[in-house]
Amino acid sequence: MFSSRKVHKDDVWDGVVVDKTRRATDGSNLYHYVELRLADGARKKIRVEKELWETLDAGDRLVKEAGSPAPVKAGPSGG
Repeated sequence: MFSSRKVHKDDVWDGVVVDKTRRATDGSNLYHYVELRLADGARKKIRVEKELWETLDAGDRLVKEAGSPAPVKAGPSGG
């Protein structure tokens, strides 16, 4: 089953970056992904813009609020 990694406008989450990767899944476009650990312990892999991806490191916090088009870097994790 296909699982979309695209961030949607109504998504709401807060997570800590645990890994980042990039792949040319369609053979011509390079996509940038981050894997997050959410507050409830679940993991989520999302696609982000290259400019954001380049600024992220493991331990950085990403926050996605409803209505915003993309997540924003919120600084290091508190735990």
